[in-house]
Amino acid sequence: MTEDMDFFFPELSEDGQNIPLPPGEMRFTELRAEPVLDDGPLRTRVYVEVTAFQQRPYIEVNLFGSDGEEIASASVIEPMSRKNVFTLHIRSAQKSGKFRLSARLYYPEKPDSDSREITFEI
Repeated sequence: MTEDMDFFFPELSEDGQNIPLPPGEMRFTELRAEPVLDDGPLRTRVYVEVTAFQQRPYIEVNLFGSDGEEIASASVIEPMSRKNVFTLHIRSAQKSGKFRLSARLYYPEKPDSDSREITFEI
């Protein structure tokens, strides 16, 4: 393992468990949503983690209400880290119930590497 890789991926192990993968082998390792329950506007915190990468990926996240309509989205272009956390503001009439979060991991002009979908309730 080189010093350069240690800088970008300090969590890489010497036993070869977290070897950076090429675009076609990239996968999500975590997709999770946690509603932010405070006195502010309705939001959800999104946790996205991917495998170690050789080339920085693109990640697209979409939030859908119980009626299937998209109510929030985010694009993460070439993240520096495998682990990303961000907040989606829920701007719809729906303030509780079931929501669906979908995520797509891809590289421009290549087939999608991975996609995930979860449901959660507020």
